[in-house]
Order: sequence, then C-alpha cells, then structure tokens
Amino acid sequence: MFKPKKEVLEKYADLLVNFALGSGEGIKKGDVVYVVAEDVAKPFLFEIRNTILRSGGFPIIKMIPTGNWDKTFFELANEDQLKFFPKKYNKALVDLADHYVGIIADTDLKELSKTDPVKILKSKKAGKPMREWMNKKENAGKFTWTLAIFGTEAMAKEANCSLEEYWDQIVSACFLDEIDPKKKWRETFKNLSETTKWLDSLKISEVRVVGENIDLQVRIGEKRKWVAGSGRNIPSFEVFTSPDWRGTNGFIKFNNPIYRYGNFVKGAKFEFKNGILIKATADENENLLKKIIAQKNANKLGEFSLTDARLSKIRRFMADILYDENVGGEFGNMHVAIGASYHDTFDGDSMKMKKSDWKILGFNESVEHLDFINTEKKIVIATLSNGNKKKIYENGKFLI
Repeated sequence: MFKPKKEVLEKYADLLVNFALGSGEGIKKGDVVYVVAEDVAKPFLFEIRNTILRSGGFPIIKMIPTGNWDKTFFELANEDQLKFFPKKYNKALVDLADHYVGIIADTDLKELSKTDPVKILKSKKAGKPMREWMNKKENAGKFTWTLAIFGTEAMAKEANCSLEEYWDQIVSACFLDEIDPKKKWRETFKNLSETTKWLDSLKISEVRVVGENIDLQVRIGEKRKWVAGSGRNIPSFEVFTSPDWRGTNGFIKFNNPIYRYGNFVKGAKFEFKNGILIKATADENENLLKKIIAQKNANKLGEFSLTDARLSKIRRFMADILYDENVGGEFGNMHVAIGASYHDTFDGDSMKMKKSDWKILGFNESVEHLDFINTEKKIVIATLSNGNKKKIYENGKFLI
C-alpha cells in the first residue's frame, strides 16, 4: 500500500504550522494549537505535533477513531443527545486556543449516506455557538485556523484514481515538491493580493457571469472587499467576497459534484430571484439538497468566488470541497456558496459591527455554508460604481 514519504509529511506539517497559521506568519512561541484529525492520519499528526513543539507552541491533540464512528452516533443518539452542547468545555477550549488545524482524512465518504439528514443538521445547529465564538476571536485578530487533506484510499477511490495519484496531486497543489514550499506560497499569495487590490480599486457594484449553463447576476454590495491568500485553507487559490444576497438573480448549473453529509449531490441547478433561491434541482440526491436549503437562510448567497487557472495546480476532481473549489484546469472555476457569509470580506472594523448592522448590509447568517462549483468556460462582466461595464474574467483568467 502506498504511503507518503516522511519528508513530504515534514514539509507539509511545516507549511501548515509555520505558514498557514498566523495568516502567513506561522505560530509564535507560546501559542496554543488545537489539532483535530482522524486516526488514519496518525503519521501526519505526529509530524504536526512535532513541528508545533519545535516552534515553541503547545499542541492540544484530538484524534477521532475511524470505522462508523459518526454513523453509530446518529443511530444511537436521542433528541437530547443530538442537541447536546458542552458549553463550558467548548468555551474554555476556544478561549485557550490561538490556532486550529483540521485534517480531513475520510475512510468512508458514504458512511452517512443512509443517515437521516435532519439528525445531522440538528447536531450541526447545536454547535453554532462554538463557531460564533471562534469567528469573533478571529475577527479580533486573536485566532487563526487552517484545513488540509491527508489522502486516504477511500478518497482516492471516489476521485477515480490510485492513492499514489491522489497524493501526487496533494504534493503538486501544496508545492511540496518545491525545495521551500513556504517561499512558493508567499509568491502565490503576493499574486493573489495584487488581484484583490485590483478588484477593490475597480469599485464593483455588481457582476454578471455568462456561460453555456450560466446567466447569473450578483450584487457585490456596500462596504465589501475581495479576499484571498489568508492561509485558512491549504491549498487555496480562490479570490472571493461575500455579496449582498438580496441582489442575486438568474440561473447556474454546476458541473462538479459536491459531497455533503455522506452523499454526492450531482448536477445541481439553481435559480435565484431577488436574492432568494426559488428553484433548486439536482440529477442525484435532490432530496438532500432540498433539506439543506430548507435550513434558515440557506436559500441565500453567502459567497462568490473565482479561481485563476494560471495559479492553481489542481488539475483533477478530488472528491473534497477543499480542493475542488480551488481547481484550476483549462477554465479555472467559479463557485458560489449558499448559507453563511464571511465577515472578513467587510471593508471596515468588524468588531464594531452588531448583528443588525450585518443584516442591513446584506451579509447572510446561517448554520450552513455549502459551495457549488462550475469549471466551464465563462466570462464575468462587472458593473462599476460609476455605471461603466468592464470584463474582469474570461477563459479562466483575471484580466488584470
């Protein structure tokens, strides 16, 4: 069986701990780093723990057992157990941690395929306070996080490739084949920063995306900025903002499947009118899609994103949203997310904002945030604040 080389995992761990965390700066001596991974990723977890120690940090490790762990929970848990939230424990953990590392290492992507989605959604909703605490701490500049993949046989199988081929894509996408991956990422983030500055300078009020299966208008909204290269995901090549959900109109069909709650939703198509998702269909698992959208405010747009094909080294479907939303390929990709907005796209001091302020500006609030991806040929035309129109993206490239 294929296993990633130790030197690859060492570079990978160093990239996460000493670059991705701290928004490109890495951790500082004395920082507390909370790491969560499944037991199949133990070799990687070892290297992450060791890297944190060498860097002067304090690791807190949570290793989750594999083998129907989640499935049996939802089979056995009663209503109270589904909604159980250890408030004091979780609040203390958020207060203590300076950083969080999440390692995705699925051993059965369809483990929850027969689990009632309503149960999963109830459990997820119960954890909302913890996500709000983490967001508040992050907005205050006192907390950073990152997500990464440890490739498994199950993930490779869903991506229709061997485990070695799957890891080849991880290595290439994360620049782990470079002598100094961190240097390459700094160069990439500099490039992304130039793109976001250019987009901000245009003062875009609205974008229209047109392609064979797309005609979608998205209002960017007031007090917005474009964001990229924060280190929150490794790899990450996307440039995104959280639009004013109220100005979304048109339709889009997504040619990439997305994985959620133990199932792949394939061939999803959305139709928006005055900000509301009025029609959602899918070729596969449409029932699951409709249950997701039925959650509060999950029928509204929370994110609009574009990826430049020249930057991303992701060339294949990986059966995980972390990679699939950053795919490059021939025409780059555009993805949108229904559900929660990102407050770091607010052009101002988010710590001074109240819930009512976010609502006034059209930032969406929801327990859900689910990305849908289109990698087809398209053009993006921006309407600027002065009424002029400008083509900003074509054939997978920003026209900077």
